[in-house]
Amino acid sequence: MGQARGVVTVVVGLVMLLAGTATVRFGGGAAGRTEVRCGDTITTSTRLTRDLSCPGTEVPALHVAGEGVILDLGGHTVRRVGSRTGVSEGIRVSADSTVRNGTIRGFDRGYVAGGESLPSPERVGLSGLTFIDNVIAVYNRGGDTTLTVTDCRLIGNGSGLGSEQDASRGVFEVRSSFFLGNQLALSANSHSVDVVGSTFLQNETVIWCPYGRVSFTSSSIVRNTVVGDLRFGQSGYGVCLEASFVQTVLARNGSLAATDVPVWEPFNFVLRDSWVIENGGELLVRARTVDVQGNTWWENGSGLTLADLPEYVPPELTGGVSGNRFLRNQGDGLRVLVSSTLTVSRNVAIDNTGWGLHVPGVIDGGGNVARGNDAGGCVGVVCASR
Repeated sequence: MGQARGVVTVVVGLVMLLAGTATVRFGGGAAGRTEVRCGDTITTSTRLTRDLSCPGTEVPALHVAGEGVILDLGGHTVRRVGSRTGVSEGIRVSADSTVRNGTIRGFDRGYVAGGESLPSPERVGLSGLTFIDNVIAVYNRGGDTTLTVTDCRLIGNGSGLGSEQDASRGVFEVRSSFFLGNQLALSANSHSVDVVGSTFLQNETVIWCPYGRVSFTSSSIVRNTVVGDLRFGQSGYGVCLEASFVQTVLARNGSLAATDVPVWEPFNFVLRDSWVIENGGELLVRARTVDVQGNTWWENGSGLTLADLPEYVPPELTGGVSGNRFLRNQGDGLRVLVSSTLTVSRNVAIDNTGWGLHVPGVIDGGGNVARGNDAGGCVGVVCASR
């Protein structure tokens, strides 16, 4: 019996050698087990039983090519070892699928959706994964793909989420995930990035939005060097269509905008029911529309300054600033630089080093309060002292 098994093993080995990269096929669902090797193509649901240490070549460590496949890493690590040859890839997927429960470490592209001469999946899931020390952790290479990232940890990568310039588009859905110590956490380049219930800590820049949309809901953005690079006209074409922060904490970041050009320039700016606390630097938001409601803006390097976009013929700034608290900020609590149809109402500005509300040319919606501001209470609206 032992001799027969040995013959079978040798024959299978020769077949795999002649075939080149193996294709893993077996039944049993996601709970099934098989011995997976570097370079395998996965076409049925599979669970790893050991760590994989794979060479840094252009052949991905694993390729998921089966529709509906669940690749469960089983708590194991897929890592790059040795020197790089070309652009190394950890896990490439070319079909709607899910990868979960493990670590991807040290590749140029940790997880890649689509590829040259390969189908681009429409929807993929990443769950319970840790990405460490990759150049780009999660990468959309081609096509229109929705990537849902849930309960993941992205630590010490060059970029957390990224995409191929002019070749891919889609949506990054980020849910209950943690970004720590990345050079760039999120890139909204021809993509919408929708973040819910996630934490960003000690990243160099949290979001770069040259052409796309970004929204944060019920999230924490704390102690990062820069929160956002949202400049109009980057690379000669860029525009961030919307930047939205709802029920989100932005606290103790080095600056909200890039220090060399301290400005956010999305078409639409939303800040609602959020806490902006002890951030450094100045912030000028240039936009077409703003919706700033119910926020606390406390002890920042500057208050909030609003203006229109630097377009050839900028449309009039519209929207509302209502129900906010501007407390103990450097400079004015709220400043508006252009005449506009903004409605300013029910704001409280206390103990700022400049004016409380310096907003000439806006619509006075009433109910504003200002006191204890070094330069004075209000310009452009009537303010009560209590």
